[in-house]
Amino acid sequence: MGFVNMNIIKKLLLLALVAPAVAMASSGVHLDKAPYDLNDKASLQRGAKTFVNYCLNCHSASYMRYNRLQDIGLTNDQIKENLLFAAEKVGETMDVAMSKKDAKEFFGATPPDLTVISRSRGADWLYTYLRSFYRDDSRPTGWNNTVFDKVGMPHVLYEMQGEQVMHMEKQGEHETSHLTLAKAGTMTAPEYDAAMSDLVNYLVYMGEPAQQTRMRLGVFVLLFLGVFFVIAYYLKKEFWKDIH
Repeated sequence: MGFVNMNIIKKLLLLALVAPAVAMASSGVHLDKAPYDLNDKASLQRGAKTFVNYCLNCHSASYMRYNRLQDIGLTNDQIKENLLFAAEKVGETMDVAMSKKDAKEFFGATPPDLTVISRSRGADWLYTYLRSFYRDDSRPTGWNNTVFDKVGMPHVLYEMQGEQVMHMEKQGEHETSHLTLAKAGTMTAPEYDAAMSDLVNYLVYMGEPAQQTRMRLGVFVLLFLGVFFVIAYYLKKEFWKDIH
């Protein structure tokens, strides 16, 4: 039997916890706070609509079933009429018709499944990423992203946002960059930000659909344990009063 050094295990656990934060900090990317609210069912429904119409063409959500959208206030008939474009039954998962082989040929890599993308990337990352595309003729798709440099994904929402370009400015010995809108889209900047907030809201919900239920149950469990602790304390005093 080998001896396990607990100090090494602790260091590995600490490294696993802080590595993502260190990596993000070292990249120098500023992330905007995502204004999402999982209790806002109207926002979740708008986000689901955007996801199905724009994201589900290339990305799958193979661990999410359409009928789970009942949790955000939609009926089966509403799901069938408005969201069921890539499947026949509401009980099916959100898969795409495009094969992985075709996707890799078109984009150079298979688009990732988005079911738990919010849990791996974080809501703030997604919200900033979706608003940070800009024109870059050096890229095969003609697009790049300040959050994900040399991104392979084209800006499928550019008609809504418009076209942004990167501007570099010199301030002494340092260069700073910022995005400016070169061509307007169908939405104003606040409207597009709101639409991306809805989309991120849905992506966060999709990553853990039972999150709100779990949190509500957690409150009841803690209340029960609190009441049970009081009862157990007085029972203990009653049982041991003759000994003490």
